[in-house]
Amino acid sequence: MADPAPDEPPASGTSARAVGHRRRELVREIAEVFAVILVTVTATALMELWFDGRGLLLAQAGLGLAGSASLFLLPQTRRFFVFVSVHQWRAIDAETERAPVKNPHVHVLVVLLATALSLTIQEYIGGADRYEQWFPYDGGEYWELMSFVWWTGWRLIGYVLIPIVVILCLPGERLRDYHLDARGFWRHLWIYGLMFLVFSPVVIIASLSDSFRETYPFYRMANRSHFDLWSWELLYIVQFISLEFFFRGFLLRGLRRVIGANAIFVMMIPYCMIHYGKPAPETFGAIGAGLILGTLAMRTRSIWGGVLIHCGVAITMDVLALRACPPIGSETSCHQ
Repeated sequence: MADPAPDEPPASGTSARAVGHRRRELVREIAEVFAVILVTVTATALMELWFDGRGLLLAQAGLGLAGSASLFLLPQTRRFFVFVSVHQWRAIDAETERAPVKNPHVHVLVVLLATALSLTIQEYIGGADRYEQWFPYDGGEYWELMSFVWWTGWRLIGYVLIPIVVILCLPGERLRDYHLDARGFWRHLWIYGLMFLVFSPVVIIASLSDSFRETYPFYRMANRSHFDLWSWELLYIVQFISLEFFFRGFLLRGLRRVIGANAIFVMMIPYCMIHYGKPAPETFGAIGAGLILGTLAMRTRSIWGGVLIHCGVAITMDVLALRACPPIGSETSCHQ
């Protein structure tokens, strides 16, 4: 993210104090914005404990709209959001290499066709349900775990292998330019750490709901043994690395030279859609997460912040969901 401080060093004690004051004001505004967001999202998660069915969805939608409206009524909130959104998108456009792309329409078509192909293959072939259909239960101890090996393997094919083939075939494109550098991630590590701290209480509260416990962990035998748990988490992490490369690397960098920061908005749509079937707050949250992680990935030119956030939140969710299960290593499944 761009430093709000001026480019030139202050020439006097007065200007230094002014810079310090502006920085304190920015920190205060950030704190106020995150406080409102935290209260809104936390209250939305708590709704799952008080409502069910249609009433739950209506209550969460109403609270989300009310929280959003209250945010934008505050002048400092509007200034903050302009800084972290419009200013960053303009900076992305200013930083974008404007080397001419031969046949830009074909370039965009190839990237988006590869995206559609990848997502369609994973929907109709790469799911655990397809594994169950093609490889019926045979009584094996690790049959269910193997279904997630199948799931993760197809994520590698769809999110990594297909994009790499496309990148290598596109004229003038280099794989190393697709946000794989970790230098920008390390310089902005504090931002991702702050995001994780802010949303941790929301995850903790959400873990109290029935829908959360019925959804996580995806691998229902994760608590049976340490082997089951760590095998599943390793598969989960590989899947997240693949996902981040696809959405925050391939899609963003693949479209950047043609449409600039608008690539973030294109990426946000399929990213939200892959969350269909999960709890509603998580799916709605994917819209904001897509915008935030996409903007950060383009500014830092790195996917690794998104990997850190995804893995940190996902593992935390699994650990919280397993609290109500028999101890890990008890050879007893939580969901028997």
